[in-house]
Amino acid sequence: MRIVMAAAAALALAGAPASAQDSRPVEQQIGAGGRPVGANWSRSPVIAGHGMAATAHPLATQIALDILKAGGNAVDAAIAANAALGLMEPTGNGIGGDLFAIIYDPATDRLYGLNGSGRSPRKQTLSQLLEKLDGADVLPPVGHLPVTIPGTVDAWFTMHARFGTLPMNEVLAPTVTYAREGHPIAPVVVMSLDRSMRSFETRAAAGMFDFSNARRVWFADGTAPEAGEIFRNPDLANTLETLGREGRDAFYSGRLAQIMAEYLQRQGSSFTADDFRDHSSNWVEPVCAHYRKGYELCELPPNTQGFAALQMVNILKNIELEQWERGSPEVIHYITEAKRLAYADVARFYADPDFAQLPAELLTEEYGRQRFALIDPARTTAEFGPGEPKLEGPGDTTYLTVADDNGMMVSLIQSNYRGMGSGLVPDGLGFMLQDRGELYSLDPAHPNAYEPGKRPFQTIIPAFVKKDGKPWMTLGLMGGGMQPQGHVQVLINLVDYDMNLQEAGDAARINHDGGRQPTERQSGPSADPLGTLYVEPGIPSASVNRLRAMGHKVEVLDDGIMFGGYQAIARDPQSGVYTGATEMRKDGQASGY
Repeated sequence: MRIVMAAAAALALAGAPASAQDSRPVEQQIGAGGRPVGANWSRSPVIAGHGMAATAHPLATQIALDILKAGGNAVDAAIAANAALGLMEPTGNGIGGDLFAIIYDPATDRLYGLNGSGRSPRKQTLSQLLEKLDGADVLPPVGHLPVTIPGTVDAWFTMHARFGTLPMNEVLAPTVTYAREGHPIAPVVVMSLDRSMRSFETRAAAGMFDFSNARRVWFADGTAPEAGEIFRNPDLANTLETLGREGRDAFYSGRLAQIMAEYLQRQGSSFTADDFRDHSSNWVEPVCAHYRKGYELCELPPNTQGFAALQMVNILKNIELEQWERGSPEVIHYITEAKRLAYADVARFYADPDFAQLPAELLTEEYGRQRFALIDPARTTAEFGPGEPKLEGPGDTTYLTVADDNGMMVSLIQSNYRGMGSGLVPDGLGFMLQDRGELYSLDPAHPNAYEPGKRPFQTIIPAFVKKDGKPWMTLGLMGGGMQPQGHVQVLINLVDYDMNLQEAGDAARINHDGGRQPTERQSGPSADPLGTLYVEPGIPSASVNRLRAMGHKVEVLDDGIMFGGYQAIARDPQSGVYTGATEMRKDGQASGY
């Protein structure tokens, strides 16, 4: 194996406080230990024969396995784990947000996609929204204006109605218990809670929104919880108990819906109880793109950005990356330019398909070849515009995956978008409403322009990989615009560089940020056409220097925050044995039985 991308965290003393690490000379910091097999900066993947779960929190992983052992299937276990993460990782997700999933059902031998995203108020026009913004040219990240209807609960019940086996009150029961009795807060969650609290307090002090309910739930003593501190959320326990007893209608047309609508109206929102009652999820068709060696990457269509990963695959299949080392400037250059090309199209075309048609040519191999031809192998291009196909008519997220003994595999992603969400917590319900509406464009000519009853552009995407036409692997890598490029980087690690499932996620990553955005106006120049290429310390310094000489604006970051969080499960098609992986950038765990 030609692996030169050392994992960033392996270069530091894992158990030492950050202040102790920062004060030591680099040459005195301890590095990775030795391993009998594989890269010395990664650990072994997890292997099990009957069931597997990989989530961003060990307790959520254990809940998923408990559900499987109790007779539930992968969908039951995924819902149970997601409910737990809303309690245990509130900085990344919760029932105030949206959900997307890809489910492989062995009974029908096909992939099912679910779009569980919410919409804007049906009685608020763009002009009315602009009046509320009072001259601002973007939506704020807090308060009632960026709120969209929470789609997660409906998505749970939609999945469960089609595939679930255990009653929903049993599926939600473990989280109800943890919410009522308490659980210890994990270290990365603590860091994110502290960051969120400071951001919320600053904006609340500026009069941007009412923080009182959220403060009471998570920051009652004026500080964020500490690692290992027991945290309880009895309000959330009551909410989940109601859902288990009364079903999804309690959330969208019953007492909970009434509480949410009345709370939002007090904040100045245009949402009504009818907006909640009219919400529904949609089954959608996953689309796959061939990469090479028999591997296909499968993603969900807009309003997600999943097709950006497929566009990158169609561009990068035109160059044999394995001719260079994985950490070489050539490989990183091609990945970065492919991402910039794909995102130029994301910014131009991706939107709610009920309001805007996506050009079919975007996903053709010929279009991929055309876009690849625009890449200068020697240096970066100052700005890529969108393509011209023929028209025929930083966020916080959690990703989890579960697979069961029958071969059902669930790839699920769920988020409140930026930070913990809007900062708004409906009275007594114990969860925060999302701020996903921040991603609308305010340009009426843009496909992603705000309109009544419309879903905004979505960053969160689950993925699936086929091998030789058969279901092989669930994949997710959370984190805003990092996600499509992260999916592709993991695929390259696996296919071109023969890394195992764990190494493919632990290897140092890049994150290109910037370029034209789906919230920008169609006319006029991009605010940041070149963008910035962020890299982890495991990228060789010689490669960083060469990339700068090629015209890239490169910054090295060592905290792992903006490089996402990875989970994956692969299934051997002959034996049915599962291999699972999670990674060091989160608190998570992969485990099986």
